[in-house]
Amino acid sequence: MIIENKTFDNERALYGSHDLILKNCAFDGPADGESALKECSNIDVSHIFFNLRYPCWHVHGLSITSSEMTEMCRAALWYSDHIRIKDSKLHGIKALRECRDVEISGSDIISPEFGWSVTGIRMSKSKAQSEYFMMRSEHIEFKEVEFSGKYSFQYIKDAVFDNCRFDTKDAFWHAEHVLVRDSVVKGEYLAWYSKDVVFENCKIIGTQPFCYCEGLRLINCEMLETDLSFEKSEVEADITTEVLSIKNPASGIIRVPAVRKIILDDPNAKGRIEVNGKFVK
Repeated sequence: MIIENKTFDNERALYGSHDLILKNCAFDGPADGESALKECSNIDVSHIFFNLRYPCWHVHGLSITSSEMTEMCRAALWYSDHIRIKDSKLHGIKALRECRDVEISGSDIISPEFGWSVTGIRMSKSKAQSEYFMMRSEHIEFKEVEFSGKYSFQYIKDAVFDNCRFDTKDAFWHAEHVLVRDSVVKGEYLAWYSKDVVFENCKIIGTQPFCYCEGLRLINCEMLETDLSFEKSEVEADITTEVLSIKNPASGIIRVPAVRKIILDDPNAKGRIEVNGKFVK
């Protein structure tokens, strides 16, 4: 069924629909109804204005193109799977949660608490602003994504990030099995309590990165304005720039061309530090 140029504002307007194509429609109006497309399958929408709450819960097979979800469109996609979103705006809080098999491209996200407990998400050429972004999600692939906000990628597992730019705080806490390549990561307290996280050809900016880590690797990375780095971490790092300070690495080896200050006041700190080819410890 094809529906064009219609406006829906009633409760569960298209509840339980299947094999539906929507074009140039709006979910908006004085009745202020919720859950417009709940329990649907094989839904294809383009140029749609979503201005009501909870529109896409328990949807199996959903394509969204050139559409807008406003600030009023709270918790837009929950418990859904096989989702494709392209060239759209997702501007409501908690826009994606408990979903599977998600692909987002060319889109703009402004959504606190976006992407919680999502399994299998691919995002490319998109921008996002959020707090607690992608928390507890797994099987993540991001390419050319720009993010700004706080508390991003916490408790994630099995993720690859390519050519991304992140301006964030407390990112990658408790993350496991993550690869970040050819990216810029700016913020405070990066990757604390993480396990098996690798940064390759990255620029890392900000205070107190990489503390309490297990299996941390840095390959050919720049570290700028990074002080009190690597405290109590198991680390293997090859750094190409001066580091402000390194503090009490637990184990492993850190290779750096220069470091302004080395703090070794913990007898359990067994990590080795090589400065310009010579071991300090």
